[in-house]
Amino acid sequence: MTDTATTAPETPKKTTLTVTIDGVAMEANPGELLIAAAERTGTYIPRFCWHPRMKEVGMCRMCLVEVSGPRGMSLQPACMQPCAEGMVVDTKSAMVKKAQDGVLEFLLVNHPLDCPVCDKGGECPLQDQTLTFGPGESRFVEEKRHNEKPIPISDLVLLDRERCILCDRCTRFSKEVAGDPLIHFINRGNTTEVNTFPDDPFASYFSGNVVQICPVGALTASPYRFAARPWDLDQVESTCTSCAVGCRVVVQSSGDEITRLQGVDSDPVNWGWLCDKGRFDFEAVSSPSRLSAPLVRAARGAAPEKVSWSAAMTRIATALRTYQPSEIGFIGGARLTNEDQYAYVRLAKQVLRTDNVDAQLADGLTPDAWLGFPKATINDLATAGAIVLLGPDIKEELPVLFLRLRDAAVTKKVPVVEFAAAPTGVSPYAAESVRYRPGEVALAVKAVMAAAAGSSAERQIGGVEADSINAAGAILAKAIVSGKKVVVLLGRASMAEPDRAFVEAALAVSAASSDVVVLPAMRRANLHGALDMGMAPGLLPGRVTHGEGGAWFAAHWGAGPSNPGLDTAAMLEAAAAGTIKALVLLGADPVADFVDRDLAERGLMGAELVVAIDTLPNASNTHAHVMLPAAGFGEKSGTTTNLEGRVTVLSSKVSAPGTARPDWMIATELASMLGTDFGYETVGDITDDIAATVPTHAGATRAELRRPANADGIVVPVPTEASTPSADAADPSVEENAEPRPPSVAAPKPLRVRAVDGVVPQPDSYSLRLITGRVLYDQGSIVQASSSLAKLARPASVRLHSGEIERHAMHPGDVIRVVSQTGELALTIEVDDHLPRGVAFVPWNLADRGANTLINVGELAADGITKVRLESGRS
Repeated sequence: MTDTATTAPETPKKTTLTVTIDGVAMEANPGELLIAAAERTGTYIPRFCWHPRMKEVGMCRMCLVEVSGPRGMSLQPACMQPCAEGMVVDTKSAMVKKAQDGVLEFLLVNHPLDCPVCDKGGECPLQDQTLTFGPGESRFVEEKRHNEKPIPISDLVLLDRERCILCDRCTRFSKEVAGDPLIHFINRGNTTEVNTFPDDPFASYFSGNVVQICPVGALTASPYRFAARPWDLDQVESTCTSCAVGCRVVVQSSGDEITRLQGVDSDPVNWGWLCDKGRFDFEAVSSPSRLSAPLVRAARGAAPEKVSWSAAMTRIATALRTYQPSEIGFIGGARLTNEDQYAYVRLAKQVLRTDNVDAQLADGLTPDAWLGFPKATINDLATAGAIVLLGPDIKEELPVLFLRLRDAAVTKKVPVVEFAAAPTGVSPYAAESVRYRPGEVALAVKAVMAAAAGSSAERQIGGVEADSINAAGAILAKAIVSGKKVVVLLGRASMAEPDRAFVEAALAVSAASSDVVVLPAMRRANLHGALDMGMAPGLLPGRVTHGEGGAWFAAHWGAGPSNPGLDTAAMLEAAAAGTIKALVLLGADPVADFVDRDLAERGLMGAELVVAIDTLPNASNTHAHVMLPAAGFGEKSGTTTNLEGRVTVLSSKVSAPGTARPDWMIATELASMLGTDFGYETVGDITDDIAATVPTHAGATRAELRRPANADGIVVPVPTEASTPSADAADPSVEENAEPRPPSVAAPKPLRVRAVDGVVPQPDSYSLRLITGRVLYDQGSIVQASSSLAKLARPASVRLHSGEIERHAMHPGDVIRVVSQTGELALTIEVDDHLPRGVAFVPWNLADRGANTLINVGELAADGITKVRLESGRS
């Protein structure tokens, strides 16, 4: 008989710690700070300097609590104390109370107590904690310190020095989070204060965040100063639509006017941070230049006249009835809500049966590139094996995404490989910056990926030094074998280069590993939503083509377009040639935003009918026969989709000016006048229709979006039964007349991109390769309608290497002509020795006519670059 040993099951290893706070046992995570663990379990410990998104410093001592130790209970700062097994904490003892009294008494020694006139009054942590934890009176009778107030430390931020309690929040944010250490402690001892360096203002794109996190009224925002009191404000949570990141915000209003935006701590997106453009461009909502009534021109060039909505809509509907589907085009839509976009897509593709719909203005990538790669989320940046930056200057175009990327590089030590023709805001944090010549990005990326595969470069390739190629290749090789994701931030780095080169470069990276995922660096706020809703030629809502989803949508909508549609460039070419008769601009300004200004102007001039639906006048509105005023940010509800595919809620807070209407109402009424009733009475009806009809959005219902668990949004597509390919979908035995099934949302398919050889013909010795990219503050209508931001737009200039300036016998500060095949600009020379030789950098949308004056779509497609010359003198 054999004995069988019986092994008792192992006790699961405990992964949490037991800590007793005020006599109550609670579970804490290893390494969790005591102040955070206590708050998570319902015990608030007062604080001033501690912030959950920054490193702890223990400066204010307001969070002192009694903690058990080898020698009994002792006072410890809760913001510096990690939880330990068996720790006993008392937050309400007499010793703690005495410490809190003393801290507050000293903080108030020189505080001016000007709460009635302080912007922070009513929402001030110092005010609240003095009432809750303070002594109630002060023993000091000496004269308080007085300083000049306020000091403008930037165009947006004001400093009242005597209110400052030296908590170090603003300085830590600027250094740790934004990487702009422009504000710091100066002087010593009793004269210590926070201030900027001499002649160096607080010129940060993120300066508004220090105002929000300041626990007193020391830092205030000039747009909000003396504008309202907290108890006057009403607020709703919403989503910022200034760029494609989709930061969660609180919209606050007083007297039916937006007065302030505050960041909401959304863990998967913005962590509570906002860029200054997103924080302050709400001023455009109440701009006196807002369109508030329909305008009609009797003839092109005539002055616009106010008319009723009925008259304007009748003119549009009457004209559209006379055109064939191929003679109508819709340009724009990426600034609208998902519901607006869906209504316009139904109007175009169901009612008018035209596929000439394009939300991009030829400055992005093809829809299959945005949607076809395996998707990354913003949170993937922090856990990636490496990040490949293959797109625009993230700091200028997607500022809060830059903060997340910087945190990944600096705090999480994720290596960043940057491919850029010119230095960007990410360059200081890149493990390797690969500098390619404009037009040769695909060649540079292929060389690096070959090095990652083991083929070391022995010579310069495409202007990139072999050492840089091998170093970048080594980083990516290590990341690929690590098993972690490699995140590619993909976008179009320069509008003076064709999109196909960047897509081919991304394909070269994705071919190296199945763990490569792509995070789109989209330019416009809701471009992802626009593509999801079918605002692109050849697409239907749900990221499906006409061939894949035609039967499904025909069953829901009726017959759709019979021919493939045109993109923006082709529509403008056709309008200039007279084959497209009507152009509808959906919040779009092709004259300023389309890559070829000359073609945009010719196209708008060639159309018989131009309808502009927008919130503000712009360069393209002057060509419009009919202008319809649309409701803007904060004036309409709906949903929006950020660059990772996250659907979040937009909330209405104030009334639209005059008779301006939400876009979905305009589309719905036009459809009704053309004989189709969508049946929409509220914006929620469209949300329900999208959830019922669009395959990718099957789970994004109104009920799901309202759930507290989904406050940060829902990433689509949501896995559902409808998104699983049906076994009989391809079965030939299925009856022809069977109910059409929803198209399956299949795994991303390999893209088919037209190849380029990667080598661009060398320009003649007098020509330079043009680089152009967007900057945060420009001459765009939103920035210029925001009084606080308009003055921040920089003067138009051309940035050149000092060697190029000398070669052309020119001098910094000279006004010269930058001339291309299609146009010229008079610009001031600015020295930038970080640029390589042989290139000229012209910021987008800063000059009177913009950098798109220099770009020709035909030349770009043929040559892969835009060539410019420098000539002396003004034009």
